[in-house]
Amino acid sequence: MNSLPNRVKYHYHALISCLFFFIAGRALLPHLGIQNDEALFAAPLFDPRSGYVIKIGHSHLPIMLMSYLGTLKSWIYVPIFQLFGTGISAVRDPMLLAGVAGVWCFYLLLLRVAGKRAAIIGCGLLATDSLYLITVCFDWGPVALQHLLLLAGFLLLVKFYQEGSAAALAGGGFLLGLAMWDKALAIWMLSGIGVAGIVTFPRQIFGVMSMRRVAIATLSFGLGALPLIIYNYKESLATFRGNVSYDTGDIPGKASLLLATADGRGLFSWLVDEDWQSGEHPAPRGLVQTGAARISALFRHPRHNLTLWAFCLALLLAPLARGNALRLILFALIAMAVAWIQMAVTVNAGGSVHHAILIWPFPQMVIGVCFAATSRRLRTAGIPAVAAVLVVMMVSGALVTNEYFTLAIRNGGGQNWTGAIFRLAEYLKGAASDNYVFCVDWGILDSLRLLNRGQLKVRVGTDPITKRELTQQDREYLQQMIAGPGNLFINHTKDFEFFEGVNAKLVKYAAAAGFERKMIAVIPDSHGRPVYEVYHFGARVDVSGH
Repeated sequence: MNSLPNRVKYHYHALISCLFFFIAGRALLPHLGIQNDEALFAAPLFDPRSGYVIKIGHSHLPIMLMSYLGTLKSWIYVPIFQLFGTGISAVRDPMLLAGVAGVWCFYLLLLRVAGKRAAIIGCGLLATDSLYLITVCFDWGPVALQHLLLLAGFLLLVKFYQEGSAAALAGGGFLLGLAMWDKALAIWMLSGIGVAGIVTFPRQIFGVMSMRRVAIATLSFGLGALPLIIYNYKESLATFRGNVSYDTGDIPGKASLLLATADGRGLFSWLVDEDWQSGEHPAPRGLVQTGAARISALFRHPRHNLTLWAFCLALLLAPLARGNALRLILFALIAMAVAWIQMAVTVNAGGSVHHAILIWPFPQMVIGVCFAATSRRLRTAGIPAVAAVLVVMMVSGALVTNEYFTLAIRNGGGQNWTGAIFRLAEYLKGAASDNYVFCVDWGILDSLRLLNRGQLKVRVGTDPITKRELTQQDREYLQQMIAGPGNLFINHTKDFEFFEGVNAKLVKYAAAAGFERKMIAVIPDSHGRPVYEVYHFGARVDVSGH
């Protein structure tokens, strides 16, 4: 058995990649606010609680957040929040570590199926992929557990094939079942992997099948996905009824988004604020921020990595691969195609980075396997050639990540990611007591619920004012909202508003009912931009004396 120092020496390339991933993520995560969807997983944990629950004895257990989104992440965070609270590190560090584990699993997977050279290339490219890092680190998709569970499950299934371990088969099936419970969209990649495996490795797959092994795989998968199965049994297949709808009208737009995800530019302007041109920008502080700003300027603010070019080159070089390597390339291409086609034709899917990134790390698998196979054809020149290409590609990815980091420091988070949410949460600790806090826009409630651990009585403030026609019941509810003497209302300022005009509509309705808005506070972000308004309603005073 190899000693630990020998194992570290053998895997040091992958360990360096994992370390870079962790350091880069740790540098990024403090500079953006908690986004509403990022905080959604806390809905079953803090008041006002939401989600689908089942009753077991005297306990009510949350198992689903939405028809396609389970509560696996919520359960994982119960002990984390008990030990560490709900600060930014407690929220983001666990998913960052899940990302590190995913990069490591990808390395081990490629090591088993394609050899060390392909594993080093693929692992290095994945660790320096900006959008893989960002989507995992901030996990608003959510995607972090999806990647980890699918990679770890796939790795165990490969181990089962190579070693015949029933435990590995059961473990792999269970993790893939957990992935389905975590988010039912895992079916895209699972079906892609299944189709690709049958097409490219039919003899190997059917050769290890037996009734006993099929039973083990099915039962373990079902155990992992059990909460999802229970939900669909009780709710008449609601996951499928509510989410299986097709539309081919936006395939070109979704294809463009996929390319933007691949070359790293897909989150500029959305993740960080690029529209802020007036006023003073804070100067970089400390060695890290100053160095990042200088590197950004030196390389002329790079926004594209070389992944697309490398992928196209890999396709051109693919005929140089032989045997198992060629089948692996074909396997990855089919898995990607099947998965992406499903999201491309599904309504409300495939048009965002957090959907496109779900096919990762299969592009890196194609590049890694192909470049490794090509380097072997070059013989003695192969290793230095592929090493040089890998370094250039990894640097290009790191430079794009550095650009996101630099913009986050200089301009702050975008509309979704404003750091003012932390100031708002802190302000409300002293301003709100037993009264309700109505959020009169999207993007506020879930973040406040998480950051204040359910201590605020936050409620949705956009219902029913957004309706075209109000019923008598709606009017009575609005009257109670507005007339409550201690009720607070929070909306975004005009520059940060999501539901345009909804706050103005509420204020206008209140005025017609004899109330006027009384501003309490305006909450800015750390760059001085006003983001939130806190107010209440009071009876309108007739200054005319009539």
